[in-house]
Amino acid sequence: MKALIFESFKQTPQVTHVPDPQIPKEGVIVEVKATGLCRSDWHGWMGHDADIHLPHVPGHEFAGIIQEVGKGVKNWKVGDRVTVPFVCACGTCPTCKSGNQQICDRQFQPGFTHWGSFAQYVAVHRADTNLVKLPDSLGFDVAASLGCRFATSFRGIVAQGKVKEGQWVAIHGCGGVGLSAVMIATALGAKVIAVDIQEEALTLAKQVGAVHLVNATKIEDVAAYIQDLSQGGVQVSVDALGSKITCYQSIACLAKRGKHIQIGLLAGKEANPSIPMHLVIAKELEIIGSHGMQAHAYPDMLQLILAGKMNPEKLIKKRIRLEEAVSALCQMDQFEETGMVMIDRF
Repeated sequence: MKALIFESFKQTPQVTHVPDPQIPKEGVIVEVKATGLCRSDWHGWMGHDADIHLPHVPGHEFAGIIQEVGKGVKNWKVGDRVTVPFVCACGTCPTCKSGNQQICDRQFQPGFTHWGSFAQYVAVHRADTNLVKLPDSLGFDVAASLGCRFATSFRGIVAQGKVKEGQWVAIHGCGGVGLSAVMIATALGAKVIAVDIQEEALTLAKQVGAVHLVNATKIEDVAAYIQDLSQGGVQVSVDALGSKITCYQSIACLAKRGKHIQIGLLAGKEANPSIPMHLVIAKELEIIGSHGMQAHAYPDMLQLILAGKMNPEKLIKKRIRLEEAVSALCQMDQFEETGMVMIDRF
């Protein structure tokens, strides 16, 4: 099969032919129809993820058609249209039994623990636990966009943040995660403040529902500015980027008893941010992580999409060939793209 592969961290990948994946006994082989290019893929290429063993094929947001089914699979057949959460679960550990497959004790991730979806085919283990059936009306590109950024934001806003109608919500960073969070919080009736350093990203945030836009390069104290806009602080604030600055500002702009949701990955030099713990104590704030979303939780999200209350297709701003992903992956740290980039031609 054709795949994008890198043999060393930080060195330019290449598109070449590699062996097809082997069918897992309890898994399936999916023909990839679309796969998202995510900042997490860039972190992996940089060497920030200890699970990656070289050579490696990245890619973890994907959707496609089942081409082969392992002997131990009960609920799926060849030809089914499917997608997968970026965190795949074992289905048997105590954490999975509690319904929290997104933090499975033995989790595995295509594109990290094994070869991923920047290829014509990808293997998915434990299919009965991890696959999500796609409605016929949902395009593969839109379905692929859900796998990491949108689904993670959905769980972060809905399950972790418990956002309610009328609440103030701040979103720090308007890339794929942040724009997804803006759209989802807006659909729930929240008043959303979007923060970024690029006007183009903020314009897109307004288009998907933000009521206030904050260009962090033009405001001396972002947290204080948000406090003023929201008349005392926001009830929920999300670090959708993953940096020391956005993490701090997200916590500092909260109202009393507010919730900070950390979705953006803090890796490399950003791994150990300063926390304004005096505010956490004085205001009784909550600091909550959000790590993906379980396959069994997808129906609620899909129902809102099919009902037209959320439109993730608006977040896809560029569709590229697999060959174009080589330069796009290497340049992700330059933040030149707004919205999501989708690979849909192999």
